[in-house]
Amino acid sequence: MAAVEVNGQTEERRRWFAGLPRLVGILDAVAIFAAMLAAQLGRFGTELDAELVGSSIDPNYWVVSIVIGIAWWISVGSSGSRDIRVVGTGLSEYKSVTLSTIYLFGGVAIVSYALRVSTARGYVGIALPAGILFLVFSRWILSRWVRRNRTQGRFRRNVLIMGSPSAVEHLHERLESTPEAGYRSAMAILPGFSLTSPSGSELPIPVVSVATEVEDIVRSIDNHDVDVVAISAGSNIKPRKIRELGWELQSRSISMILAPALTDIAGPRIHTQPIAGLPLIHVSTPKLVGIQAAMKRAFDVIGATFALLVLSPVFLITAIAIKLDSPGPVFYRQQRVGIRGNVFHMYKFRSMVTNADELLGELTPDSTGNGVLFKMKTDPRVTKVGRFIRRYSIDELPQLWNVIRGEMSMVGPRPPLKSEVDQYERYVERRLLVMPGITGLWQVSGRSDLEWEESVRLDLYYVENWSLIQDLTILSRTIKAVFTSSGAY
Repeated sequence: MAAVEVNGQTEERRRWFAGLPRLVGILDAVAIFAAMLAAQLGRFGTELDAELVGSSIDPNYWVVSIVIGIAWWISVGSSGSRDIRVVGTGLSEYKSVTLSTIYLFGGVAIVSYALRVSTARGYVGIALPAGILFLVFSRWILSRWVRRNRTQGRFRRNVLIMGSPSAVEHLHERLESTPEAGYRSAMAILPGFSLTSPSGSELPIPVVSVATEVEDIVRSIDNHDVDVVAISAGSNIKPRKIRELGWELQSRSISMILAPALTDIAGPRIHTQPIAGLPLIHVSTPKLVGIQAAMKRAFDVIGATFALLVLSPVFLITAIAIKLDSPGPVFYRQQRVGIRGNVFHMYKFRSMVTNADELLGELTPDSTGNGVLFKMKTDPRVTKVGRFIRRYSIDELPQLWNVIRGEMSMVGPRPPLKSEVDQYERYVERRLLVMPGITGLWQVSGRSDLEWEESVRLDLYYVENWSLIQDLTILSRTIKAVFTSSGAY
């Protein structure tokens, strides 16, 4: 039987998969050429006869640039950063490109020392940072284009998921929630299971087989357009058969992924250790104290102080607008629950009428929340100015003072009310292991549009996996979310 096309894109996808590494290689070559040219012209200008000092063969720097450029291009390629599984992944891709560049120039330093030649410091001082900048920038541009196309349904690898119905359903939901990762859950094999989900309904993707034998599984794969086979937890297949299946897939140039039952664990916390041929996955404990926590606090104080100074005109204009719009104070103070359950007063610009808390009881039946959070898109308590400052999150700016006081962080889980904490179910209180934040994953992932369960999942993910790099990423995404008013009401 011929391969079955998914969304009619089989040939287009195959051309894309074959051409992407070549496209990335061309972009890398252009970036490296630009960096070497900048180093050459920046250090020596248009001088054509500049030579290495101390070399018996006196090579011209233009020759040196060509040799380093070729070695650099090979180094970046050997890091695996041009693989279709890596392109478009963001930070991990940029890290790979940066490290391969640093290693290359480390090698240049060692060779220079061994040959007793002196490479001009100005030359290296321009080439190294310029190369990293050009490479990362070109990858960033390409990544945005790739991710946009993947989100629109193009250039995604067809995944056949193997496992129990519940595992297949879970993995399908995760893959489809992140289309920019480049995977499309296209079909499933349920080895030894029934054809329905745990709820009794049909699975969201076609089931092509329930076979448990490698030969039957391979036959089903051959009859369909498959790029990746993802084996999830509870697949009912013995380790020996998984190895045999891997050999069969290798001969067909089909990738194999093992998807464990772990969820919401960031990459830096996962380490593999092969023991007797068995790949064990180690999950490190979340680091909530220590040097990283101290660095986060220093970043918060410096960032909040700087923001208060820069945004002081916005504070003044907002305060005047609030006073002119409606009677009452400029600031609104409310008790919230912070780290380890400590209660503090959180500050905001007043965006509602002064008796908003008294009116809450009347409006609760119209809430679109789940009972824990109150949500209403057209809340009548919000003033005209309040609606504007909420749309652009200006009402949150006074929380910078809470950050300086050590009650909040620039980035963290949403600061809950005491009434919300009283309704927390098991494990949700883990949100209180870190300081609440002015912004967080919930802010850049939909804000008020999120369901309660999803906002909890995002907050717990942050608590378990927080890092300074992640904080910087969230802050940059917050700026975009604020200006687009995404999920704000």
